[in-house]
Amino acid sequence: MAAKVCYLGDDFLTGAAGYLAAIMRHYGVEFDYVPSAESPSEGFRDRAYALYVVSDYPARRFGRPAMQHVVAAVRGGSGLLMLGGWESYFGRLGEYHESPLADALPVVMGRADDRANCAQPCLVEVATAHPITEGLPWDRPPGIGGFNRFSPRDEAQVVLNGVEFDVRCEGGQFQFRPDRRSPLLVVGQYGEGRTAALATDVAPHWVGGMVDWGDRRVTEVVAGAEFEVGGWYAQFFYQLLAWTGRWL
Repeated sequence: MAAKVCYLGDDFLTGAAGYLAAIMRHYGVEFDYVPSAESPSEGFRDRAYALYVVSDYPARRFGRPAMQHVVAAVRGGSGLLMLGGWESYFGRLGEYHESPLADALPVVMGRADDRANCAQPCLVEVATAHPITEGLPWDRPPGIGGFNRFSPRDEAQVVLNGVEFDVRCEGGQFQFRPDRRSPLLVVGQYGEGRTAALATDVAPHWVGGMVDWGDRRVTEVVAGAEFEVGGWYAQFFYQLLAWTGRWL
């Protein structure tokens, strides 16, 4: 039986990639993994997955033929999800703006460094009700530490925004002023496949406090390393995978 998810990037499984791997293991999702330092294997183009996840994986490592294979698979019904990071979208080293994946994703990328690092609060806000966000307490919004800036395509749907705040301490009282809203999760369709673009990361540091969002803890061991995260964080990322891969 073919693995359900192909996960590329986030360095290695005992590091940043362990967060998403732990979520998939917790929910019983099968996956194959390609570390950031490696290119897809020779057999990569011989199979199609239900979902391709690209996270902090530089375009130069991916290679154009492998990306063209992914695009063809998505056109035929596979899902495609890109997560944010320094090596996603344009980022600092991602440079996906002129790649085959650029046309398949539901966002328009910039042509220069698109990273936004948030020293002050950036809270996650629901823009549109969607199966990805169901069953989660968005009235208790998590905060993130950074994201990639992009624009939604005309036919795409913005599901989440990131709301940056300007915070001042005046007379011993903190004053929170909303500063800027940016699309954080955008979903769409490419051919028969579902697509999604999340501007922030699944792993620290950009995921910020969202990694601990939850009223219970989820703990899993991946490649000998233990990962402990918040239950709502885990549920959100599972629902993001499941909707894009069409098993939700």
